[in-house]
Amino acid sequence: MTTREGSLEAPKRLPIDWENPEYYDEPKLFAEMERVFDICHGCRRCVNLCTAFPRLFDLIDEGSTGELDAVEKSRYWEVVDRCYLCDMCSMTKCPYVPPHPWNVDFPHLMLRAKAVKHEKGGTSFRDKLLSSTDAVGKLASIPVVVQAVNAINKAPATRKLMDSMLGIHAERRLPEYDSHRFRKTAQPNADHAVRNGERTPGKVAIYSTCYINYNEPGIGHDLLKILDHNEIPVCLVEKEACCGMPKLELGDLQAVKELKDKNIPPLAKLAREGYAILTAVPSCTLMYKQELPLMFPDNEDVKAVAKAMLDPFEYLTMRNRDGLLKTDFRKSLGKVSYHIPCHLRVQNIGQKTKDLLQMVPDTKVTVVERCSGHDGTWGVKSEYFADSMKIGRPVFRQMAQHDPDYISSDCAIAGRHIEQGMGETSAQKAHPLTLIRIAYGLP
Repeated sequence: MTTREGSLEAPKRLPIDWENPEYYDEPKLFAEMERVFDICHGCRRCVNLCTAFPRLFDLIDEGSTGELDAVEKSRYWEVVDRCYLCDMCSMTKCPYVPPHPWNVDFPHLMLRAKAVKHEKGGTSFRDKLLSSTDAVGKLASIPVVVQAVNAINKAPATRKLMDSMLGIHAERRLPEYDSHRFRKTAQPNADHAVRNGERTPGKVAIYSTCYINYNEPGIGHDLLKILDHNEIPVCLVEKEACCGMPKLELGDLQAVKELKDKNIPPLAKLAREGYAILTAVPSCTLMYKQELPLMFPDNEDVKAVAKAMLDPFEYLTMRNRDGLLKTDFRKSLGKVSYHIPCHLRVQNIGQKTKDLLQMVPDTKVTVVERCSGHDGTWGVKSEYFADSMKIGRPVFRQMAQHDPDYISSDCAIAGRHIEQGMGETSAQKAHPLTLIRIAYGLP
């Protein structure tokens, strides 16, 4: 017998019934939370993943009975607010996920709770601001504005003010904005001949993401150079908005739908024309691969996009299997400490980034497979900054071992968080795409 009552089926996620009015019924939500929390209390396998589970177990253990019945339901929100929807509990730890009849999907239960909270007007101005990545990025990256924004984000006096008034922790290093937006400066090469492999499309469309567009466009340019070096024709997605992941983490599911309505039509057109669609941010890739298909399970355009959406290293590794990837690496990378972010791990594609980095001659890759603790906007917030650094401490320590030449993560904000947690180090922070560009000897 297996933990799923003899079933040999793989774990699966069920569609999110978010358009059903009962989804937002608070008493029914609390009843489901009580059911799932009681199962978690009897298991406790996820205690070391984040602070949501320790908070739940502390509430139970500190109660008068030592059971869930002694915990006031109003305190359930303390658990909800500590969940940042990394999905690691559901994907790697929980023995009761579907097809098990207990049907435990802790992250999607927390998503439902966040949606109920949002519908009741419980979302703060700070959280709305942090989740509006596209709107903030467009404003902050205006040439006249960008220098002032970057200066303000570094000034101790203004950071203390942001901490007290907005709840953005004064010690959190924030990403700089760049006025040279990726979509304005990118020059994709579409002139190469299309060479389809057995497993991979021979042409690529890049969905740039808010972060690459406004914060680190260099990562996007590195991806373009790698694809051009491999003679793969490339185009940019004709138009795009935020993928919706920040709004999903907020529980603003109507906003997710509105963003889906903007993004899916041009993406679906590309998918049906035979393009592989790449994003350099794992959370964005995951949004199109998993979350939108679960929110809109009957939408054929969403399904087409999900099938075409690939992580860059997933795509490059598939090209290598087809014998179509150039391996003329000219420069070794030395010792690389590489962190796999949660939203890449839960895509279940294996360690494709590591596999490609290890193809570079005279390069040793040390893999760190733990949550970094930043987790989207969660680690920026004043009330969770200390927890984010505590969660990341084992990662900081492991990344610093073996005196690496580079520290790297597919998630750029996780990489920045790890660099901050490591403190003084001679290692250079670089995105894995940047490392491959360096290894190819490209300028």
